[in-house]
Amino acid sequence: MSTHISVPPQLLLERILTLEIVRVTERAAVSAARLRGHGNEKAADQAAVDAMRRELNKLPIEGTVVIGEGERDEAPMLFIGEKVGINAGPQVDIAVDPLEGTTLCAKNMPGAIATMAIADGGTLLHAPDVYMEKIAIGPGYAKGIIELDASPADNVRRLAKAKGVDASAITVLVLDRPRHADIIQGVRSTGAAVRLITDGDVAGVIHCADPENTGVDMYIGTGGAPEGVLAAVALRCIGGQMQCRLILDTDEKRERARKMGVTDPRMVYGIEDMARGDCLFAATGVTTGSLLSGVKFRKDVIETETVVMRSVTGTVRYIKAEHRQLEKFHLD
Repeated sequence: MSTHISVPPQLLLERILTLEIVRVTERAAVSAARLRGHGNEKAADQAAVDAMRRELNKLPIEGTVVIGEGERDEAPMLFIGEKVGINAGPQVDIAVDPLEGTTLCAKNMPGAIATMAIADGGTLLHAPDVYMEKIAIGPGYAKGIIELDASPADNVRRLAKAKGVDASAITVLVLDRPRHADIIQGVRSTGAAVRLITDGDVAGVIHCADPENTGVDMYIGTGGAPEGVLAAVALRCIGGQMQCRLILDTDEKRERARKMGVTDPRMVYGIEDMARGDCLFAATGVTTGSLLSGVKFRKDVIETETVVMRSVTGTVRYIKAEHRQLEKFHLD
């Protein structure tokens, strides 16, 4: 008697896309990793963008890039509104940061990643390339523990109480920027610790999702809005809380936001406001950091490590890959 496994077409596609999205970030990471330590941020970014675009255009999707490369970096964009995929299959929103931590890659410092997300069409926040205030914690807490408009010290105390520990047992991750001096001071005033990072906003927020392994309980600070949406997708998959607000401090930014559908410039966004439908998130390490191992070039093998997450199932997979068909990385 023959048996066969039947998978509904929609589910089949989603399961296939889980692996396909990994291929996209793997290719971008390998391309960027070839330029680690070369001191050329734009070249590394361009290499990641080109590889990511090439792979996205092989996917069985009708994709629209809603979070693309930032204008701030004068970067070689996968631009907002760009159509990707083979124009067959589900309509999806795409968010990309082909090389998060261009400086980290150029200086061969820890924590550069290639990252992207796919979500049901029309479900990702179309965030303009402006700064965004952010606060995030991992899963397992009652809603409303943290508030964007509460002081950093208050948020630390609330989280410590919810966790059943002293404030001194809490660690908050903050981007090392002069604008964050008050946040750092506020956190430390409670006895909590601050861990500073030089770059890597998306990875920074994701650290909160797994405090047991990363030692990070909370993320606070301002960073890019596009990175905020990518991070929201990741937290949406693993659980966790996040609140954000766009910083629209000029008429030009307010107008740009309005054109992208932002009606309330002071709105506080939760995770569900930034990423609503079913979504997939993937990130591949470029340089080794506390989240992922970087690309390793062996004699006949390229090794990569990727995390891929899916919101509907809450599944988080770590994929360590050994690539032997090196020509697929478009070697010259």
